[in-house]
Amino acid sequence: MGDRTLNILFLGGGKRVSLAEHFIKRGQERGLTVNIFSYELDGYVPVAAVAKIITGLKWKDTNILPHLLETIRTNDIHMVLPFVDPAIVLASRLAHESPGTFIPVSGEEICKIMFDKVAANSWFISKQFPVPANSFDRWPLIAKPRFGSASKGLLILNDENAYTGFKQQHNEDDYLVQQFIHADEYTVDCYIDKTGKVVASVPRKRLEVSGGEAVKSITEKDSTIMEIARRILVEGHFKGPVTIQFLKERASGNVFVMEINPRFGGGVLTSIAAGADMVQYLLNDYEGIPNEPCSNWSENLLMVRAFREFYFYANNN
Repeated sequence: MGDRTLNILFLGGGKRVSLAEHFIKRGQERGLTVNIFSYELDGYVPVAAVAKIITGLKWKDTNILPHLLETIRTNDIHMVLPFVDPAIVLASRLAHESPGTFIPVSGEEICKIMFDKVAANSWFISKQFPVPANSFDRWPLIAKPRFGSASKGLLILNDENAYTGFKQQHNEDDYLVQQFIHADEYTVDCYIDKTGKVVASVPRKRLEVSGGEAVKSITEKDSTIMEIARRILVEGHFKGPVTIQFLKERASGNVFVMEINPRFGGGVLTSIAAGADMVQYLLNDYEGIPNEPCSNWSENLLMVRAFREFYFYANNN
């Protein structure tokens, strides 16, 4: 059968130990020896327990694209997956520069739009997807850094005085300002195969969040969220793993799109455990095996996440 080795490069794999282990396990079931590499700023990251760390450059470094291409060549990388937002556009560029490498990522234009919260919000509005209003007739407001991630730098503005103070201290163009909605947050884990078919979309309610990631969530078959997610995926011609964030207003039940990350989400293992195995779909794509749409995943699967320790001799690289 020839060489059955699959070398996967994670871009910013960091803490994605469980997902890396899942790749290795699913590969073994197929007779594939999966080797994980992860592109990081330093070697002291949890994924080092299961991956070879490639010490790399910052995402904004002007030399990062050629360095990534060299990394792919010297390590015989077969697949590249971004795991942090700044790496997504880079991955889409790599897909053009290294066509022989399997890089299941959406097109560069849509990735750029989704990395910019203001541009993304305009895109949602232009496609008639529901978003929180950016009018100022109701308080509080929420200001989100335009290029931020992991819920960092969010500001709640409770009244006109707070908004005035915000404008005095910040450049409003660097933020997306919307009405704050008292809502439950939902993440939808999606996979779109290389034919453009939506293979799975699994909503999970975020019950507890730490550092922008769900540490407790539960799968839920919300038909409204699933339908809007499907329309978004088709309209944006997304490809590969995609994570869509929604708000569901507690008082009205109205649903709003919050943001899209064209990559695996940190909590995707919940959807995998529920029966929508995004890793299997991705490996099928890689091996040229057709994917069948999955709708029979389990509802009300509750995930709780625990801390896990990793140890390094910091003076011994």
